[in-house]
Amino acid sequence: MNEIFSRIKVGGRQVATVVAFVVIASVAQMAIPSMLGAMIDKGVGDGRTGLVVGIAIAMAVLSVVACAVNIAAARLAAASDDCVRRGYRLKIYDAYRPQRAVSHFMRWAKDVDDTRMKAPFYPNLDKSVLFAQGYIAEKSGHSRGSTVDLTLFDTKTGKEVNMGGTFDWFGEESHPDYKGVTEEQLANRMLLRDIMVAHGFKPLVEEWWHFTLADEPYPDTYFDFPVR
Repeated sequence: MNEIFSRIKVGGRQVATVVAFVVIASVAQMAIPSMLGAMIDKGVGDGRTGLVVGIAIAMAVLSVVACAVNIAAARLAAASDDCVRRGYRLKIYDAYRPQRAVSHFMRWAKDVDDTRMKAPFYPNLDKSVLFAQGYIAEKSGHSRGSTVDLTLFDTKTGKEVNMGGTFDWFGEESHPDYKGVTEEQLANRMLLRDIMVAHGFKPLVEEWWHFTLADEPYPDTYFDFPVR
């Protein structure tokens, strides 16, 4: 458990409040943490700050108010339990991401001449359109602590469920309702979405793996403490 002080508005006044961050594995014990988010950094890792775009999921966290019901963690745990009953497990790619990592990502994205990672992540798009098409933003729900990137893991096959596309792919192929995938792949995407929505998360229209708590406790707060 990590505790930080964040200034929020209460009754029109700025006050300091303790915010608790919970390790996902401690509440959703059947979920599978993945290092993929940490390993895939689109070439924007910074040795001086120790930051990459994806923070190690073994240390990933969701934000909740320490003295209130642990809504985000409890709902993710419930979604995980739901998956287990259906013969699946959640595999989590990414969760909390400090604002400084998002800002570093922004600097990379604005350098349109740096296309080293075009082939593996956005081969069909020009880097200049990534903002306009919603794949990159100056503020990320990950920094608010209530957003997760995940997929389904089939316990019978011992493999990730075939979603017809890879995590962090920039392109219409990643849209949850993309019609270019097979019926089975589309059904798998909808199954993941239905499970997450049923437990209080809302999907993102550009990415089948991205979900944010619908009633997140800090919709306007972007945390910046590092996770190491």
